[in-house]
Amino acid sequence: MAKDGFAVAGLAAAIAADYRQNPQRLHSLAGVEELRAGFDIGLPDIGRPSDQVIDHLVRAAGPGLVGNTQPGFHGWVMGSSHPAGVAADWLTSAWGQNAAIYHTSPAAAVAEEISAKWLLDLLDLPRTAAVGFTSGATMAGFIGLAAARGEVLRRVGCDIAREGLQGAPLIKVFISDESHASNFAALRYLGFGESNLVRIPTNAQGMMDVAALTEALGSGSNGIDRAPKIIICQAGHINSGAFDRFDAIADLAGRSGAWLHIDGAFGLWARAAPDLKMLAAGAERADSWGVDGHKWLQMPYENGFAIVSDPVALRRAMDIAAGYLTHSADDGRNPTHFGPELSRRARGFAVWTMLQTLGRHGIIEVIDNHCRAAKRLAGRLVDVPGVRVENDVVLNQLALTFGTENDESAQRDRATQAVCDRLNGTTNYFLRTAAWNARTILRVSVIGAGATIMAMDKLADDIRDAWCSFLAERHQGASCC
Repeated sequence: MAKDGFAVAGLAAAIAADYRQNPQRLHSLAGVEELRAGFDIGLPDIGRPSDQVIDHLVRAAGPGLVGNTQPGFHGWVMGSSHPAGVAADWLTSAWGQNAAIYHTSPAAAVAEEISAKWLLDLLDLPRTAAVGFTSGATMAGFIGLAAARGEVLRRVGCDIAREGLQGAPLIKVFISDESHASNFAALRYLGFGESNLVRIPTNAQGMMDVAALTEALGSGSNGIDRAPKIIICQAGHINSGAFDRFDAIADLAGRSGAWLHIDGAFGLWARAAPDLKMLAAGAERADSWGVDGHKWLQMPYENGFAIVSDPVALRRAMDIAAGYLTHSADDGRNPTHFGPELSRRARGFAVWTMLQTLGRHGIIEVIDNHCRAAKRLAGRLVDVPGVRVENDVVLNQLALTFGTENDESAQRDRATQAVCDRLNGTTNYFLRTAAWNARTILRVSVIGAGATIMAMDKLADDIRDAWCSFLAERHQGASCC
């Protein structure tokens, strides 16, 4: 490569710095046909200069970018890709390391090993647990549940590595109706169907009904049913932020021999903050956990953590072995023991960088500030006539609905969507509605850049104004606010 071959990286860095240091719009301006026209320019027979290609990429992508790194983005639970993590991610690409086995990149393997130790300390999970570095919480759930599948079958004498799944005993998976969609997807990828699922009802906050779970687990002739079982519960409900009752559920899992998996994509980070840790009390008793890095750790995407208390069970499920994949006793961590990928990105560099950049107290501060901001927003809205905060704001999530006391549910749904549309129409916010508990809610996720107390006060005022303006229009100028 020519000495100036990486000059294009400097161009990209300058463009990126300009993008992140200056205000950007929150909403995409372009329709799909405009975006297709920008990208679908034909495959060239002869390659183009890389600086021209990068320039064209910026012009083609720009109109379709969403401002999820900007203040005012509250549509989903997404962090803001901290600049230090982005810088480490660039170096990861420049170094071109393949985190397959220790020998393909000793530095990548050790960066993961040390970062895994720090993660277990931050989350206060068993220090002997194994940590797989994966693309996000969806694959983290897949990995944890793959370990669960193999282990619960092994306990009843079935070796799926030798016998496969066709003749295996039926595994019952106890999962709430309100579990995140990614958990159902991971189960489907692992060969589980609807006949495996035992759906457990939830309360108004989306928490699993422990009494219903107790009844569903049942008992055998000796008082305990030892058929293979997996229980999936949540740390941080996607709409309410609620936590399942982990101690009670762990007791049930222990008595019934079930594997307990916790989907803690964002909520498990509460264990890192002393004032919030009680929300996830008992979570350390689970067998596996799935966690995202791009949420409260503010990492670039492609960073999630599959944590499994039994390293042997994880290795049985994930290990990739071949004669050319050499390993010796003196090697460090072998990444293929912890996830399904062979050739993959060296994710540990960015994780190590963010943990060092924020530090323990910085991570606590980010989490605490966002949760305080969410509660401030709820407090400002609770007394506004016609605005309902539908969840107990225990973390960083708000679920709002709008309507007068005489409105029927369909009218409230339309009013909630209208308020969302008005707020988005200001271009100061990116918000989305969702269907929850048979109603339309306005979801507000407080996790990204600029989500301060002052910003929440401004958002509260703007929500009130949007609601009052909707009422005034509906009542032909007579606002009820």
